[in-house]
Amino acid sequence: MGDSQSWAAVPSAAERARSVLAASWSCAVTADGGREEFVGAHTVDADGRVILRVPEDSALLTAAICAPRGEPSAVLEFADVAPVPVRSRIRARLWLAGWFTPEDGHLAFHAARVVLKPATGAVVVALEEFAEAEPDPLATAEAQLLTHLADAHPDAVERLIRLVRRDSLHGAVRVQPLAVDRHGLTLRIERAGAHGDVRLPFHAPADDVAQLTERMHVLLTQAAEACPRALQRQRTDGDG
Repeated sequence: MGDSQSWAAVPSAAERARSVLAASWSCAVTADGGREEFVGAHTVDADGRVILRVPEDSALLTAAICAPRGEPSAVLEFADVAPVPVRSRIRARLWLAGWFTPEDGHLAFHAARVVLKPATGAVVVALEEFAEAEPDPLATAEAQLLTHLADAHPDAVERLIRLVRRDSLHGAVRVQPLAVDRHGLTLRIERAGAHGDVRLPFHAPADDVAQLTERMHVLLTQAAEACPRALQRQRTDGDG
């Protein structure tokens, strides 16, 4: 599924988990045999603790009050969805297993287990590493950055394709920006019946949008100096 071109300098599992948590606007909570979806109802502390705002008559609040202390009784699920329309838009899922305690009119979630599942497979993240990690500095701006790149600068995406190895482009019908973090940009290469991802690393980490702009300019300069590689365009029924 994936293409192997340069995966150096990527966020750790703990950092990626914290980035998913920081950027997610909604979460699903499974507790006491039921499942509820909450949109715009949670915040995240500096150590990754989730604070959930629920109505006073919520069954989840009642379950939290009655649940035994310190025993995992709930699972929070967050989806990392690519902001640009691509195949298989869910880039990763994050699960936190633990328990709630009422706190200042809200519910504070205490995680006992953290599992991140990107396309490469599930990874258990150590609680200490999760608490100490910081979200990627571009995590909350990523959606706007990628949609702007795809919608307003498709020519730039075409130029960046020059940095992709020719064998990774074999049979490609479309290339879209899939993800960006402080270490690099990831492109999704779609083929008639499959897809793969290629990472273009930055020459140095980008800690804010201004630095990201400079890093992208460097990539585009490198692309301009590379030999042009035309993207094979094939008509595929149902390809979107």
